[in-house]
Amino acid sequence: QVQLVESGGGVVHTGGSLTLSCAASGRTACIIALDWYRQAPGKQRELVAALSTAGTTDYGDSVKGRFTISRDYVKSTWYLQMNSPRPEDTAVYSCHVPQQWINGLHCPQVWGHGTQVTVSS
Repeated sequence: QVQLVESGGGVVHTGGSLTLSCAASGRTACIIALDWYRQAPGKQRELVAALSTAGTTDYGDSVKGRFTISRDYVKSTWYLQMNSPRPEDTAVYSCHVPQQWINGLHCPQVWGHGTQVTVSS
């Protein structure tokens, strides 16, 4: 079983920066691709950033040029660097391992529980 634990959330002012962490444990062979999602009150969950099994990255249009997804392979930890956050970035941010097939191994999707990010003006 894979476990994902987010950390690093909190309150940040516009113009500041914040880095979220997603620590993975358990069946780490299943953790190749990883996504960051966010959900604000009253809004649908949306993709923020994705790291694919091929190593490519993808970002939501609203965060392109401001957020960066990266991985520390030694620590089995993923990061979301948030530069120039805006009030509309306020949301619960969750890391997510999508369903994957890795060398014949089926890995089901796994969600972290999320960390709150609040951006104040």
